[in-house]
Amino acid sequence: MKKREFWFVVGSQSLYGQDVLDTVAARAAEMAEAMTKVLPYPLVYKVTAKSNAEILDVVKEANYNDECAGIVTWCHTFSPSKMWINGFVKLDKPYCHLATQYNREIPNDEIDMDFMNLNQAAHGDREHGFIAARLRMPRKVIAGYWQDEKVIKRLTDWMKAAVGVAVSKEMKVMRFGDNMREVAVTEGDKVEVQAKLGWQVNTWAVGDLVKEMNAVTEAEIDELMAVYTENYDIATDNIASIRYQAKEEIAMKKMLDREGCKAFTNTFQDLYGMEQLPGLASQHLMAQGYGYGGEGDWKVSAMTSILKAMGENGNGASAFMEDYTYHLVEGQEYSLGAHMLEVCPSVAAGKPRIETHHLGIGMNEKDPARLVFEGKAGQGIVVSLIDMGGRLRLIVQDIEAVKPIMPMPNLPVARVMWRAMPDLTTGVECWITAGGAHHTVLSYDVTAEQMRDWARMMDIEFVHISKDTTPEKLEEELFLKDLAWKLK
Repeated sequence: MKKREFWFVVGSQSLYGQDVLDTVAARAAEMAEAMTKVLPYPLVYKVTAKSNAEILDVVKEANYNDECAGIVTWCHTFSPSKMWINGFVKLDKPYCHLATQYNREIPNDEIDMDFMNLNQAAHGDREHGFIAARLRMPRKVIAGYWQDEKVIKRLTDWMKAAVGVAVSKEMKVMRFGDNMREVAVTEGDKVEVQAKLGWQVNTWAVGDLVKEMNAVTEAEIDELMAVYTENYDIATDNIASIRYQAKEEIAMKKMLDREGCKAFTNTFQDLYGMEQLPGLASQHLMAQGYGYGGEGDWKVSAMTSILKAMGENGNGASAFMEDYTYHLVEGQEYSLGAHMLEVCPSVAAGKPRIETHHLGIGMNEKDPARLVFEGKAGQGIVVSLIDMGGRLRLIVQDIEAVKPIMPMPNLPVARVMWRAMPDLTTGVECWITAGGAHHTVLSYDVTAEQMRDWARMMDIEFVHISKDTTPEKLEEELFLKDLAWKLK
């Protein structure tokens, strides 16, 4: 992962004199240092800004610093908000307003006018908040004491969403071939997406991949086979199929890294010159943080990589997923998610097995090797990004993943079973009403609030299907959002 940091910009003014400003600067540096110890990324104190010029300078520096993933502001004293205008209108990094104060309590015996002049966060943060509201800026407001666990958790989550923005703006997707023929939801306006989200989405011929595969050496395959053996249980005698998947993975990784791509797609309709659809190869690449999309679905491919980067340690438990079939027994309603071959082992409940089986779809000459496992139980979300024509819509649904209620011994794929919120049938109605795709990203690490923050930072529509959603409320919400986004 690229080094990321966040800049702490504190507002004040020259009216208070140098002694007060020195105290503000010392406290801001102290707070940034202390919070850095418990945050996932460094919070770097940059400046106590007292003028339009100082704010504009730090914003321009932040915009062009690749390591800066966003700014966190706070007003220890009163900071007249007109001096923030020039900087804020030029800011193109994520922005969080931390409404806090240095002291936790009002010191009953010590409080006097000197104390009041120095400790004006309740005053300053409200003035500061107005100008962002007036400028209609996308922002996150977090209020509370800066040492409290809840505040640190919310700031942590926002930082991870902001890192997702940085990853998005650098995203390059390598498409091996085109989309699956006649499928609608995997299509989209790549020019609009690059302008809005930063993604560079381009195609490489399958023949380019085959040429790269032909150059892979047996020694390279042996090295990767040792990695497979260490991480997975080999449950097949068809070692040749596993070695072929290793060859595919090595070739794809070389091409991805050479072009700076963090996500890729392929389709079972275009495997010219290949014996197998990449299964194990795609799964192990996803385990290393690459995004994947089946049937040429470049939107879900990029989103998989972004959510993985937003997760734990910069490569969390997020996976390309597809709703396959439902269990509709009353009181036991579940969705079964899977894909032909390509589900990331980061969501596995146990050690995955490498198996080989016939794949009765596509242009496979040989039986592809793949990882087979059950997904772990836990709270999560499924995410779908769709192109509505003129705007992008991000749909997020809360889910509760469970241990599959049956073993399904003849299903030779990785699978996850979950309860969709608010319940399966209502959730399906809402998902379909919103236009959600059959491909999603399933994540145990990223929350709906983080995805809301990400959508706000990227200036795209956000739809959340939760335990409180009803089809009637959702239809009204979508109608109003459709009007609002057409006016933007």
